[in-house]
Amino acid sequence: MKKQIIRQTAKQKRILKGEVVSNKMDKTVVIKVSRLKVHPKYKKRYKITKRFKAHDEKNECHVGDKVIIEETRPLSKGKRWKVKHKAQITNNKKEDDSTADNIKSN
Repeated sequence: MKKQIIRQTAKQKRILKGEVVSNKMDKTVVIKVSRLKVHPKYKKRYKITKRFKAHDEKNECHVGDKVIIEETRPLSKGKRWKVKHKAQITNNKKEDDSTADNIKSN
């Protein structure tokens, strides 16, 4: 008889990007994650927003911060995510404005 080797593959954790909407709890933040969904019949896109409670060990996130959250084991009744890190903010608005001005002048 051959022994069957059972390999446990680690399930890949989901990662989401969102915005902090509340940090009033100790070591917990509420993250708002928005996405676009397409209506099956009318093909119109509409925005879906979900709120997730995430663990923030050092209480370093503040309202308005963009963060990356990662799925983890259940930490409490409603908390199954942890803050991985703050998202990098890119300031491309200045470049977009100058490009728009160039198009208007031509």
